[in-house]
Amino acid sequence: MLATGVRDRLVTRSADEFSALTERHLDSAYRLATVILGDAMEAEDAVHDAAISAWRGWSGLRDPDRFDAWFGRILVNACRDRLRSRRRRPVVELTPERIGGADGLVLTDGIESIAARDALARAFAVLDADERIVVVLRFWLDLTVEAIAERTGTPSGTVKSRLHHALGRLRTALTIAENDR
Repeated sequence: MLATGVRDRLVTRSADEFSALTERHLDSAYRLATVILGDAMEAEDAVHDAAISAWRGWSGLRDPDRFDAWFGRILVNACRDRLRSRRRRPVVELTPERIGGADGLVLTDGIESIAARDALARAFAVLDADERIVVVLRFWLDLTVEAIAERTGTPSGTVKSRLHHALGRLRTALTIAENDR
């Protein structure tokens, strides 16, 4: 049995080590969560949830050198949970018609880029949580299929399949959006 003073010093050292590792990864974790979730406020909550989960599981991490992958996996799971809960709570989009008409709406020179970004966001919304995660990890973080498989805890064949299906769904959604213009 450890003396109280020794135990307190070990806990403090462990907390300091965890804090230092987490601090180094918070910015990139926030950016990743923002891309996956498409909402800055929800990304903050997901990173917070991931940090709490990581702290709770900190004693189980055998190799602190693998913290990035370990924390990334926890973060991806927190984002996946939030994406799945969205399906249960539909989001109502605010349009000019819903908020009282389009009077006074000013169009900017960047209307084409705004329209393209909007079309991509709508196309991205058709993906299920697992597809969205693999697309973001592949094309935003530029991870390999094997790295995505490790980070998500799925076989690489499943990652390849999800990427293939997700890209097909994105292509279809973007084609439909283009034809609607």
